[in-house]
Amino acid sequence: MRPFKPSRAHETLGDTFFDRVGPARFPQAMLRHRDQRWARRVGLDGLSEAQWLAHFARFEPLPGSLPEPLALRYHGHQFRTYNPDLGDGRGFLFGQAHDLEDGRLLDFGTKGSGSTPWSRGGDGRLTLKGGVREVLASEMLEALGVTTSKSFSLVETGEALQRGDEPSPTRSSVLVRLSHSHIRIGTFQRLAYVNDHAGLQHLLDYAIAQYYPHLARESDTAAAFLGAVVGSVARLGAQWIAAGFVHGVLNTDNINITGESFDYGPWRFLPHYDPDFTAAYFDETRLYSFGRQPDALAWNLTRLAECLVPLSSVEALEPVLNGMWPIFRAALPRAMLRRLALEPRGEVEDGAFVTALLAFMGASHVPYEQFFFDWRGGALSVERAARSPAAGFYADAGFVPVADGLEPYRASADVNLDHPYFARTTPRTMLIEAVEAIWAPIAERDDWSLLHATLAEIAQMREAHGIVP
Repeated sequence: MRPFKPSRAHETLGDTFFDRVGPARFPQAMLRHRDQRWARRVGLDGLSEAQWLAHFARFEPLPGSLPEPLALRYHGHQFRTYNPDLGDGRGFLFGQAHDLEDGRLLDFGTKGSGSTPWSRGGDGRLTLKGGVREVLASEMLEALGVTTSKSFSLVETGEALQRGDEPSPTRSSVLVRLSHSHIRIGTFQRLAYVNDHAGLQHLLDYAIAQYYPHLARESDTAAAFLGAVVGSVARLGAQWIAAGFVHGVLNTDNINITGESFDYGPWRFLPHYDPDFTAAYFDETRLYSFGRQPDALAWNLTRLAECLVPLSSVEALEPVLNGMWPIFRAALPRAMLRRLALEPRGEVEDGAFVTALLAFMGASHVPYEQFFFDWRGGALSVERAARSPAAGFYADAGFVPVADGLEPYRASADVNLDHPYFARTTPRTMLIEAVEAIWAPIAERDDWSLLHATLAEIAQMREAHGIVP
């Protein structure tokens, strides 16, 4: 077991950036999920179950880390309407530590840990079903190569919660997510809203020091910082498209400055390619539909650029912001080719191939994940694809441009087709029907076996895809 390397970095921002709070006192603490891989990566893999629950259910401070939880302050646009009354309403920053592999700062952030000054009348709790869904989303996305937060711990807490959008009373939980940052676009928006330019500069300096230290030498650090965030967020958007994932609620308080996907509420994976596919039942205008996610990210990045104007200039920030689309257009083919374990051939060739691929997927409605599973390695998988349940899609004349496009690509070194996962006929998917099927035995008879089996399948998929740790 390697030593835990704690941090209290966020405290250095000062008390105007957060509220010191206490956790809820739960009647029970039943450990339901523990990410031992990432526990090992931060030096906490040796904790006993009792020690784990002490830290991640009762929130006794991690040694050397934050002495008390911090409910973070931020604003944000929610479905394009500005809300100055946000902030951590059912979570807090519990602790910080350093990744023992790369030294980067990591946050332990909670969801469902009790009310805070920003709860707006809510109970500050998380349903157990909501916690299970977060675990499934983050595990699946990591296995598909998406930069995501990790569901570090899930504990059932023994309360009966009342909710208007699902059967109630329902079981309760508290989640701890591991992320590289919980600083959001909305964190900058709060300071811009109150014209606190000194606070903006302080936050910018902190963000660069902690997350983008190589930018400290730049003459215009605000523009350089915007460029780094734009690049990270644009690449994240490409990863979502390649994974067939719909986040559901892309408000500015749900986009962090490290370009890491987090906070999974009404998420969905695509059954088949459909730009209009929407995850949230309340998103009546399809603002955050699958195909509009890159636009949503660009809109949110524009809000960040507006916040940085007092620290730079419109003339310096505008071209950096406009770089989002070229970065996204270059990142999407690379993300698609990574999913297929194919080596890039060139910007023009790769772009033309992805255009043909999406046209085929849209016209044929081939199952989204099945296609990437069947054609991993390109021409190396011709026989595998012929045995697929989706083989009929590939026999259609509409597939010819994709087949022709696949032929000249070489498989990458991590194609890994001899892995047992690729001996299956169908891939592990996480469509809404699968999520409901996993939850049903938990709700009906407290049977967790299907969840555990599913997580084992996802772990096999992650290994087959070469995702580490």
